[in-house]
Amino acid sequence: MPDHTPHTPSEHLAARLTHPRYPRSGHYDPRWVIDNQMGPNALWLLEWLAPALGLDALRPGARVLDLGCGRAMTSVFLAREYDAQVTAADLWIEPDDNARRVAEAGFADRVLPVKAEAHDLPFAEGCFDTIVSIDAYQYFGTDDLYLPMLTRLLRPGGRIGVVVPALREEPDGVEPPEHLRPYWEPAYWCFHSAGWWRRHWTRSGAVEVEAADWLDDGWRDWLLWCEVVAEESPEEFHRTMARQVAGMVRRDEGRTLGFVRLVGRRL
Repeated sequence: MPDHTPHTPSEHLAARLTHPRYPRSGHYDPRWVIDNQMGPNALWLLEWLAPALGLDALRPGARVLDLGCGRAMTSVFLAREYDAQVTAADLWIEPDDNARRVAEAGFADRVLPVKAEAHDLPFAEGCFDTIVSIDAYQYFGTDDLYLPMLTRLLRPGGRIGVVVPALREEPDGVEPPEHLRPYWEPAYWCFHSAGWWRRHWTRSGAVEVEAADWLDDGWRDWLLWCEVVAEESPEEFHRTMARQVAGMVRRDEGRTLGFVRLVGRRL
């Protein structure tokens, strides 16, 4: 990974971000991860997802679509850790930018960056073994018609796995929990519970749901990451956003907010 001039010693930062639940992620330069983050720690979330996807979905040479890949950190992780052939698709980050980052990491032969909108994916039916999406699917996947459209890109029996920011329980009524109202934004209504996501995927008829679960103490990981980003990110926008989210997560203490993992097998 490329080297960076740190704000704090790299050894201290690496120790702070070393997590027993995510041993593979601990091998990545924390400066690289912080500089390229676009939300919660995507490597941690992908590492949590991977065992639920199973070895067949991430076997060497598997054709993987990384949907909403951001700055392609997750794509590099899939290539490095599982020897997958990854198509890194994102709307907001230019392919040339991601191609440079991927090449610097040493995986230009295994990661192909493309620019694509989630509803207009330029791929043939059945051309992927696996689809993953980390901290992105909530922005487009709540549409009742979306999953059948997306899973046509999977071979029969192929798997889709996503991790999304989520709610422990679906709220009653139209107001957020009282303690979160100072922080709540309309966009947060795309957060849902594991039960909601299981029903949503099951009734689509597109997949058999194999996992829909909550990350125990995920809020603690989220808070730690936000605190580090608020101190260490080179971008003021990301430092400000991290401070705001940290305040919300700290106030909530896991009562409402966390992460849900979903895995489905194309029927």
